[in-house]
Amino acid sequence: MAEPYRIVILGGGTAGWMCASGLAGLLAAADYDITLIESDEIGTVGVGEATLPHIKSFNDMLGIDEAEFMRATRGTIKLGIEFADWLRPGARYIHPFGTFGDRWASADFQHHWARARLAGTDNRSLQDYSFAVAAARANGFEHPNTDPKSIRSTYSYAYHFDAGLYAAYLRAWATARGIRRLEGKVVDVRRDAQSGDVERLTLASGAEVAGDLFIDCSGFRSLLLGQTMGVPWLDWSAWLPCDRALAVPCASVEPLTPYTRATAQRGGWTWRIPLQHRIGNGYVFSSTFCGEEEARRTLLGALDGEALDEPRLLRFQAGRRAAGWAGNVVAVGLASGFLEPLESTSIFLIQAATTDLAALMPRCGERADPRMVREFNRLFEIHHDRIRDFLVFHYTANERIGEPLWDHVRTMPLPDSLAHKLALFRESAVAPDYKLGLFSRDSWLSVLEGQGVLPSAASPLTHRLPAADLQARLDDLAERIAVNAADMTPHADFIAGYCAAGTAIRPAASVA
Repeated sequence: MAEPYRIVILGGGTAGWMCASGLAGLLAAADYDITLIESDEIGTVGVGEATLPHIKSFNDMLGIDEAEFMRATRGTIKLGIEFADWLRPGARYIHPFGTFGDRWASADFQHHWARARLAGTDNRSLQDYSFAVAAARANGFEHPNTDPKSIRSTYSYAYHFDAGLYAAYLRAWATARGIRRLEGKVVDVRRDAQSGDVERLTLASGAEVAGDLFIDCSGFRSLLLGQTMGVPWLDWSAWLPCDRALAVPCASVEPLTPYTRATAQRGGWTWRIPLQHRIGNGYVFSSTFCGEEEARRTLLGALDGEALDEPRLLRFQAGRRAAGWAGNVVAVGLASGFLEPLESTSIFLIQAATTDLAALMPRCGERADPRMVREFNRLFEIHHDRIRDFLVFHYTANERIGEPLWDHVRTMPLPDSLAHKLALFRESAVAPDYKLGLFSRDSWLSVLEGQGVLPSAASPLTHRLPAADLQARLDDLAERIAVNAADMTPHADFIAGYCAAGTAIRPAASVA
């Protein structure tokens, strides 16, 4: 019988333990031997208090009990993200985890909305046609209805949770299923003289760990992919100039909102993430346009409750590695790239890399097929590049005139891919609708309208519906959404009855 394929994961934290758990859940245990190396002396950034709905699919794949997981991580529900002051001071909208309307007469809903709006017969916002938006504004939550005909089936949800507790939860889950954990710092990396592949890692204790595939979860250091394999960094700071974050937890206040809030500030934006035992807060800012002391004052002044710690400073640069897989090294998490947490994409990128790797994993006794490596890197680029465009769009479409950061991002040259998306929507109401990668059509629609980008025409397919019938459908949809949202269980009551964690704790601050 062939020896198991040896997978070595360097680094713990959310990235390392999500990767270890995902591979353990997806691969046959007899064929793969997985070892994770981490050091309790090396801190983690703690990426990920807010998530996207994909995390539920990941947990479900592992067979994790939702209520138990939420208790263990002090979790709450997330129905979307509220953006405050991004278009201009006083403007607000929600990016929901749900659909806008229905597809009628072979045309996507935004075309019917645009037709009625341009005709002057309907002055409602797209926000009025999303059940997830209405539920979030009502501070309500119930599990989605399984009947596809119900308006209460038209949304999904994610979680807010403590990232350190989630990593600890997955560590226990993974080690109970045969993942071997080694404590120690890597002091040397040995490579094969001919292939350049990594052969083994030497720890400070003198122990050596050999492997067939090495997964780099070493964070910003990118010890294996960046430093050892020399994969270059693609700098995106010209489009995403924020390069600092201050993070601090504060005491909880009511109501317990089922959404993240991102509020535009002079030098960047602040986040607010409600957990069961505290609120996570932070300020992502550009050091070119805002000093650290100003950022600290702004952050502390934005807190809803008493600060529970001193703000912690993080430095970063937006971008990604030119490839996520080189030789026999794959990077996951911050070792592969960083995009600011505006849309809570960090944990999704860990999840996507893990599941893509599992699907393209080399067979026992074989080196990675170059075609598999190219396919992984193709997907890696799609995930990062499409998220980049979405984040850049939030910044560039603004009316915050006279503020240096916002004037800069409003007038900067855009990636060609983003410029095309915006021109297409303005001309024809056609929104991006990806089969791979983030974000979906409905996500783009919420931010397009919220940032003031509106279509000048709609699809001619909408004219198959008489104007009177169209308006009747719009009125009925808005009414059903409003009535059902008003009847939702309060979010706080849902948490109390389903997954209340009990005694509060005070972990370190994390990045959204």
